[in-house]
Amino acid sequence: MVAYPNVMETKELIKEIVSIPSPSGCTEKVIQFVERQLKELQVETKRNNKGGLIATLPGKNENEHRMLTAHVDTLGAMVKEVKSNGRLRLDLIGGFKFNAIEGEYCDIHTADGHVVTGTILMHQTSVHVYKDAGDAKRNQENIEVRIDANVHNAEDVHELGIEVGDFVSFDPRVQLTDNGFIKSRHLDDKASVGILLQLIKRLKDENKQLPYTTHFLISNNEEIGYGGNSNITPETVEYLAVDMGAMGDGQSTDEYTVSICVKDASGPYHYGLRQNLTELAKSNKIGYQLDIYPYYGSDASAAIRAGNDIVHGLVGPGIDSSHAYERTHEASLENTEALLYHYVLSDMVSY
Repeated sequence: MVAYPNVMETKELIKEIVSIPSPSGCTEKVIQFVERQLKELQVETKRNNKGGLIATLPGKNENEHRMLTAHVDTLGAMVKEVKSNGRLRLDLIGGFKFNAIEGEYCDIHTADGHVVTGTILMHQTSVHVYKDAGDAKRNQENIEVRIDANVHNAEDVHELGIEVGDFVSFDPRVQLTDNGFIKSRHLDDKASVGILLQLIKRLKDENKQLPYTTHFLISNNEEIGYGGNSNITPETVEYLAVDMGAMGDGQSTDEYTVSICVKDASGPYHYGLRQNLTELAKSNKIGYQLDIYPYYGSDASAAIRAGNDIVHGLVGPGIDSSHAYERTHEASLENTEALLYHYVLSDMVSY
């Protein structure tokens, strides 16, 4: 495989993106960031009514289009209740478990634009006080936010401007290691957003004309199930979601290759597109794995459920510990970018 020309630049870009809070429903700042990146590349963009961003690169064939999507929204929470002890009860945004955020630093984003910091903890944290500190269930009743302010009751909290419905984002704790790993919350799916931005930059730098007009949708509601099921042009035939490959027992996906999903909870992905992606990987010596994600759905599967008449597929970098403190390696970023690069330049027809 030809080395990815700017993997360090990509990792730094991903670091920037994961550092911008963007739980589903609160994504304006990160969309603005991506919008600025594309404007610098002189790429035409537009917003959809849901707040997502669509970039378009014209191709030779204007009658049949491709669309690639990655999502910039992340897991997060909302204030469910301001408790009488001056702490906050949370309601989760996205599909994850409370134990995945225990001990995490967080930001509470108030309606008037202020940010108040805090820590997500069990109510029964102190082993010197609570006999069941280790055994108590990690759930909505027991997990709370300790606010970094001198508060003793609900009234003190309200005086800070904190109310029910305020968004809560989690500290990504992003780190780049010397041996090529990037570990952070929200690599799902901001790693893929960084890859798409770098792919577009590479296509522009090389002045490549694509065989098909290709749209890039940066969706902002994927974690709640409907980020990429609209704004698909009537000419779009192939729709490829770029999202994380899930790792675990029984999985083929790893942190060093691109994962090509053959099936998830929504059912099989399009066989012809899968075969074309596999052939592109083989012919260009791109490291890849085929895999099935048993508890997973993508923007591509959401588009199918919405009734779009498209060929759909799913690829992405392998991510360890999904929906918790995640990690991948630059080799997976390289292989994912390489497959996407050859895909958008290919004349292969999957339908």
